[in-house]
Amino acid sequence: MTPPSLAAADFLADALVARVLSELSTAGEEARVIGGAVRNALLGEPVDEVDIATTAVPAEVTRRMGAAGLKVVPTGIEHGTVTVVGLGRAVEVTTLREDVETDGRRAVVRFGRDWTADARRRDFTINALSVGLDGALRDPIGGYPDIVARRIRFIGAAERRIAEDRLRVLRFFRFHARYGSGPPDGEGLSASIRARHDLRSLSAERIGQEMKKLVVAPGAAATVAVMQESGILPLVLSGVADLAGFARLAAFEAETGRAPEPAVRMTALAVRTAEDALRLTERLRLSNAERDRMLAALAALPVLAMSSGERGDRAALYRLGARAYGDGVLLALARGLVPPAAAPARLTLPDRWTPPRFPLSGRDVTAAGIRGPAVGVLLRTLEDGWIAEDFEPDAAALRRRLQAVQQAQ
Repeated sequence: MTPPSLAAADFLADALVARVLSELSTAGEEARVIGGAVRNALLGEPVDEVDIATTAVPAEVTRRMGAAGLKVVPTGIEHGTVTVVGLGRAVEVTTLREDVETDGRRAVVRFGRDWTADARRRDFTINALSVGLDGALRDPIGGYPDIVARRIRFIGAAERRIAEDRLRVLRFFRFHARYGSGPPDGEGLSASIRARHDLRSLSAERIGQEMKKLVVAPGAAATVAVMQESGILPLVLSGVADLAGFARLAAFEAETGRAPEPAVRMTALAVRTAEDALRLTERLRLSNAERDRMLAALAALPVLAMSSGERGDRAALYRLGARAYGDGVLLALARGLVPPAAAPARLTLPDRWTPPRFPLSGRDVTAAGIRGPAVGVLLRTLEDGWIAEDFEPDAAALRRRLQAVQQAQ
């Protein structure tokens, strides 16, 4: 199978990428775009980042980039990586490497000049292709057929690749969910199952980063089902997964073209109670904002359960706010509480209706001669009535009610 040329790829026309490749491809050195950009271009997927590999050592990269008027930031100099900044963007440039020592979490490397040796130390065959400024595709590992087949396959022995970095167990599933087709590669799956207990040695942050990417991938529902069956998902989540609800939400978002949110997908998959949200936050080292979003979606369920028709949804939207309301509708759909056919209209309500501000404030209540805790109680009572009447009473009508209460006391 002959790989195509990528001479027309957009990333090769990028001014900074072309400049870096040109500056690092003279006087005995060579540079190529490698990894994700090449993979995505071949798959017809968007290219978000461009990584460049080179035979030049970091000091030489820094010298040449400086001579070309470009700024160099030593972002990972111990691993041979610098970030080149200029012409309105930035790209990472990494010197070719060979592993000297690995412990399953990090590697000790030495710089090299062998493109095939560098490719062999990477994780999957689809990530080992590279392309120079001429657009010619280099495929020393034979990853192009796997790209065509959308097959995620470890380079060499799967067990050895996983032993080098145990996070590759989750990366295997994440890449399959994002780029794969059909069932996962058998050798990779078997090796991942055997290594599943080694995931305990990884930091919560690394596990959480992979899972947040995995749950929003196009094939996430089928992939987490395989992870559950293989005993990997329970180890990752430390709890029970709602596979049916997660699949229901994923299918709805795919059919309606709605962009998935990691926190909402996580809630649908693994959060039934507030305790679950707190446990998952700790297990995956999620941010406080992600924790609060999961809790808000969970708290929205009883509010939405009390709403009936669009009038009830307006009340729910007012009480919850737009984001918690939308997340709550999606979670209710995942739980089977909202039919998929009814969800689109409910989800577009914030676009069609803006919740009004309650016309009264505590100042209005105190002006009526009411003091102390009764101020808040009365204000909430008036607001509840205003919501129940679909926000129709204006400020004058509410003040008349306030006066009536004051006179009755």
